[in-house]
Amino acid sequence: MNWLDEVKWDAQGLVPVIAQEQGSNDVLMFAWMNREALQKTAELGRAVYFSRSRDKLWFKGEESGHVQTVHEIRIDCDNDVVLLKITQLGHEPGIACHTGRHSCFFSILKDGAWQSADPVLKDPASIYK
Repeated sequence: MNWLDEVKWDAQGLVPVIAQEQGSNDVLMFAWMNREALQKTAELGRAVYFSRSRDKLWFKGEESGHVQTVHEIRIDCDNDVVLLKITQLGHEPGIACHTGRHSCFFSILKDGAWQSADPVLKDPASIYK
């Protein structure tokens, strides 16, 4: 059996993916992969996602330069969520979020409101041309 056949793809042929930074264990982002994206990620050792809004493969960092090197690909006990252990490249510390922050999970619920807990490391206008 092909290892890709063991993944439980949803009705759209996608699987949710969490990118976790190797070393710090920070959860940097959540995205989706289709079969081709997961296969390319395994082959290239770099994160390739599926962009639902663009309906195409998205090589992380193709516009921003914020590439993710993949060290491990894991799957959860139900085979329906993928975890990538990655190193975030392109800026120090690495920027994974399109808002110019280290992690996409920068908002924290405090006193009944979402508040930004992490700084913008680089202005998104200077990242995306």
